[in-house]
Amino acid sequence: MTDMFERFANLSDKLDELEHLLADPARMSDMDGFRRLAQEHAQVARMHQLYTDYRQAEADLLANRELLQGESDAEMQELVRAEIEQLTAHLTELEQEMRLALLPRDPNDEKNTLLEIRAGTGGDEAALFVGDLYKMYCRYAESKGWRVEVMSSNPLGIGGGFKEIIALISGDKVYSRLKYESGAHRVQRVPETEAQGRIHTSAVTVAVMPEAEDVEVNIAPNDLRYDIFRSSGSGGQSVNTTDSAVRITHLPTGLVVQCQDERSQHKNKAKGLKVLRSRLLALMEQQQHDTISAERKSQVGSGDRSERIRTYNFPQGRVTDHRINLTIYRLDSIMLGKLDDLIVPLISYYQSEALKNSGE
Repeated sequence: MTDMFERFANLSDKLDELEHLLADPARMSDMDGFRRLAQEHAQVARMHQLYTDYRQAEADLLANRELLQGESDAEMQELVRAEIEQLTAHLTELEQEMRLALLPRDPNDEKNTLLEIRAGTGGDEAALFVGDLYKMYCRYAESKGWRVEVMSSNPLGIGGGFKEIIALISGDKVYSRLKYESGAHRVQRVPETEAQGRIHTSAVTVAVMPEAEDVEVNIAPNDLRYDIFRSSGSGGQSVNTTDSAVRITHLPTGLVVQCQDERSQHKNKAKGLKVLRSRLLALMEQQQHDTISAERKSQVGSGDRSERIRTYNFPQGRVTDHRINLTIYRLDSIMLGKLDDLIVPLISYYQSEALKNSGE
């Protein structure tokens, strides 16, 4: 506990240093560096404010305890006791926030996100649910003021479904909110084509990856093979009459990315490279993760795509997140993008687990 408060007490000098650096006009010549500096300043300023609030609440609590000892009026004593109770609870909350603020930050939390949704078991019904999940995430993104751009898609051709769709979601702290969505999502419902009214179970996989910057993933030109072909839609219908679709193969890893949504070969290539970089960054981080601790598979949030994380049961109107045993009977609301009902409890759970593992 003492060590934690010492770390917060020393933030004042750090905050002054960062404010001095931000005020230097020369810093504006490097916008990426300036942005990182501003993010660090915001984090340190928040931690400094937490410490200031804690010390103020602590002083207020001490003053009220002294007031209680010298107060003889019963009604006033009751009011002071209520104030002491509120301040004690507030101090506990602030202390928890301070502990969380000291946890190692995920460097990807501030990044934009590549969202990949693929049909798994269940045939056309799984593909239809890919479309439903994509709409769900789009609505959630809209509620957060984020921007969604389709990078690649393989439409089913009926009902708005997709065999696969990849989208870039850009905005404030996108990855920090969506990173726990990776895994297998199961759906239980009666397909429109089911005449007997039988419930079918299908599954899709969701992968959430931070957008990779060029400096993070260095791809040698000789490591790439480009295949150019004509875009085509469902039923063999041509999307356009030029050879604009691009397939990019990263030879060292065998990763393959295909983009055909744009009419321009150049745009498809640029989108494909963006997706490839993010996949390579995710692969590198996973390899590092496995090297550091093979035992982390037992922890929630491993990001294993084969792990069934959630079930959407339409007949009963419920959605269950299996990692934290959370069941919500508001499936309609969830599908309309009200995902914070699931995401906020997940974030709280992971933070609690991180605190346990930190030894605080």
